[in-house]
Amino acid sequence: MKIPIGIVDDKSQNRISLSEQIKYSDDIEIIFCATDGQDFLEQMKKCDRSRVPAVILMDIEMPVMDGIQAVQHGHILYPDLKFLMLTVFDDDEKIFEAIKAGANGYLLKDERVSVIIDHIQQLVDIGGVPMSPGIARKAMDLLMNASLSGKVTSRSPNPAYDLSERETEVLKLLVNGLDYKATAQKLFLSSHTVRKHIANIYQKLQVNSKAQVIKIANKNNLI
Repeated sequence: MKIPIGIVDDKSQNRISLSEQIKYSDDIEIIFCATDGQDFLEQMKKCDRSRVPAVILMDIEMPVMDGIQAVQHGHILYPDLKFLMLTVFDDDEKIFEAIKAGANGYLLKDERVSVIIDHIQQLVDIGGVPMSPGIARKAMDLLMNASLSGKVTSRSPNPAYDLSERETEVLKLLVNGLDYKATAQKLFLSSHTVRKHIANIYQKLQVNSKAQVIKIANKNNLI
């Protein structure tokens, strides 16, 4: 079966060019193209359950909602979705921000389409971590430097985290083991609203997993 994907890029020429080249692959099927992160989220809502992307090729610099923000939200709303950053940026901060947001791989746009397709297949079939060679070297250097300095991120989070009262309520129930539905019922909210609150919590705490949320919440007495 073909691997269903989505393409998110604000430049129409990039979307068209990439789509035209990928559509000839026997292994990839393009479900939709989106113009920015917000459009991506809207397109995902419209998808039929039988035709949902498995991988999203995500640009970084976009108006309305950039790629890193889109990955942060998408990672929470669609936990099974894989995000492959496809961008011109190879600077340290962009790489680290993308990884922290939950990106599953990071390729530069000058990669050959055959290489991009191969990495999509690896990501789906064996859970690989696609990276352009130059990006892989930078990522390794960043991790080594972080290990030597005792830091795990390039920026220190705000100690107060700036959680709203409602976000703190949701965080407490999340740490206590309640799922989205139970949390929604407890707080008389919709499941969609709870998911949005959790996405905001993950972004403010700069994490991408429930285990990290619980660790930070307990360590910093957030609840």
